[in-house]
Amino acid sequence: MNIAFIAHDRKKEEMVNFVIAYESVFEDHKLYSTGTTGTRIMEQTQLSIHRFASGPLGGDQQIGALVADNEMDLIIFLRDPLMAQPHEPDINALLRLCDVQGIPLATNVATAEILVKALDRGDFAWRELVHKYKPGVDS
Repeated sequence: MNIAFIAHDRKKEEMVNFVIAYESVFEDHKLYSTGTTGTRIMEQTQLSIHRFASGPLGGDQQIGALVADNEMDLIIFLRDPLMAQPHEPDINALLRLCDVQGIPLATNVATAEILVKALDRGDFAWRELVHKYKPGVDS
């Protein structure tokens, strides 16, 4: 499964701690992240993460491109709801794309934990069918 991690500045430590807690679940998946978040996770874990640009420099849009192509299976995006973000339109576009494509998206640790536990149980097998039978692609 393709999983992306995104965290606003004041949520990066929380993201790192979350990924450490579930490192054994994530190690069997292909991981992506925005720049600084991915660097911080890799410094504290043994995980290998494909890093895109930082969010304000287009990282959210790079992950959004994978979502638009239905190549992302799960996103954990720890947002800071109390701080205005200069790239808010990019964030909203990513959230909208997740809704359009039906990509599970957690924006807080409580929801992220529910999704990761489901991932660990194998409850995301339906995503394999999505990859196998992409709408609009001739088979």
